[in-house]
Amino acid sequence: MIDVRRLGLVSYADGLELQRALVDDRKAGRIPNTLLLLQHPHVLTIGVKKDGRQHILAAPDLLAARGVEVFETGRGGDVTYHGPGQLVGYPIFDLHPDRRDVHKYVRDLEEVMIRACADYGLAADRVKGMSGTWIRDAKIGAIGVRISRWVTSHGFAFNVTTDLDFFKLIVPCGIADKAVTSLAGQLGRPVPMAEVEDALIRHFTGVFEKTPG
Repeated sequence: MIDVRRLGLVSYADGLELQRALVDDRKAGRIPNTLLLLQHPHVLTIGVKKDGRQHILAAPDLLAARGVEVFETGRGGDVTYHGPGQLVGYPIFDLHPDRRDVHKYVRDLEEVMIRACADYGLAADRVKGMSGTWIRDAKIGAIGVRISRWVTSHGFAFNVTTDLDFFKLIVPCGIADKAVTSLAGQLGRPVPMAEVEDALIRHFTGVFEKTPG
């Protein structure tokens, strides 16, 4: 069973604190596998890769003028942007004993987003050597995870109606030669966030409640 919590707009700092508390609860067996679905106000987050801060292109005063916070965080990966219109998912899952394969876990997160894109008639896929979900050469879903004693946190960011202009503030995920896209941009129309949440919940259940193998 997966406990899904739809939280709406949550500050990045509050999201971090909630994840830390839930990770402790999951390790202690006080909660089942839990999926947080939310959006963040404008924020840049830097992963554990050492070059992450160098991939912020905007000066601090420009970031402040646009209301963009900057956080260093313990997830994997480089720098990325979160903001309204982007659906962020934080699975707090215990991968022990049957899913103790980090590579497979990341592929499963990609698969969830690939299936969600297919619901809208979009052929998303993987790009060899890069994490995330892609439509041709444009990334629609980013992934950065943290795993502690096989309990996961952080997760994915899926661009639904995201203002892609904010990605110009950074080199997204440290990849200079690839574009960023969104569901709304691909479809040429707005997409209700609740509808996309429903799709992702359905596909999370389909991918993560099946027998691994």
